[in-house]
Amino acid sequence: MTRQKGELHPRNRHHSRYDFASLTRDCPALAGFIITSPRGDETIDFANPQAVKTLNQALLAHFYGVTHWDIPEGFLCPPVPGRADYVHHLADLLADDNQGVVPCDASVLDIGVGANCIYPLIGNHDYGWRFTGSDVNAEALKSATAIIEANGLQSRIRLRRQKTPEAIFAGIIHKNEQFDATLCNPPFHDSAAGAQAGNERKRRNLGLADQPVLNFGGQEGELWCNGGEVAFITRMIAESKDYARQVVWFSSLVSRGDNLPPLYRALEQAGAVKVVKKEMSQGQKQSRFIAWTFLDAPARQRRRQKKA
Repeated sequence: MTRQKGELHPRNRHHSRYDFASLTRDCPALAGFIITSPRGDETIDFANPQAVKTLNQALLAHFYGVTHWDIPEGFLCPPVPGRADYVHHLADLLADDNQGVVPCDASVLDIGVGANCIYPLIGNHDYGWRFTGSDVNAEALKSATAIIEANGLQSRIRLRRQKTPEAIFAGIIHKNEQFDATLCNPPFHDSAAGAQAGNERKRRNLGLADQPVLNFGGQEGELWCNGGEVAFITRMIAESKDYARQVVWFSSLVSRGDNLPPLYRALEQAGAVKVVKKEMSQGQKQSRFIAWTFLDAPARQRRRQKKA
């Protein structure tokens, strides 16, 4: 199926405009944030952090059966449709090693699960995958734990604290443990100032430039780190070599296309057998993730057959 530019993945549940009548039935609190746009359409005030968070609560309740979801103030409030797209494209990648069928028994590692726990919630609901989520931030893990327990998902999603901030997989992937895939929403910016500038660009695109608020939240580790996403993903690539036989596919979002060349060089140096780029889009927003493996096709298929 050929997708047009700006289209979400065919299995993404968020192709249509927001149905606020349905959303408010599952999340009555959303009704207090619905406004009328200049064109006469129902919408919310995306400048209002509480409105954005409540919209997420409604989307997660309506589409994914997540009846209890909240995050502490200041933490990243992710856009659900875009995060779902990553999960669906990753599912396609796993299906390529399984005769075109998305496996329902996949074990996936979410690097930087965050306070929102968004990828495990979507991936478990839509595909039945089991997740392990890691994070360096104790408050984020406390929030994610509360979400998991409130929704009865303890047997499907487990969390691990990364006690060594400069490490990514070390201390998280245990000896003899295997994962079908990893995913990651890396810190895109190289400083707090860079994150603020990025937020201001986002607000200008929304026509909200006169209200400088991080309405989507985020903090160090979520939005920025030394060297930004290139440095972070390069470290991930280098460390992934040590887990080449324990993980089938490693992957990470890449916010900027011009960051790809140094990452491709790092993957070549690391000895990745195959590298895949998946382009994603939501309206005017373009994104992508890269995935790499150290296993050739026969080895990946053998690994999949053992789990069948």
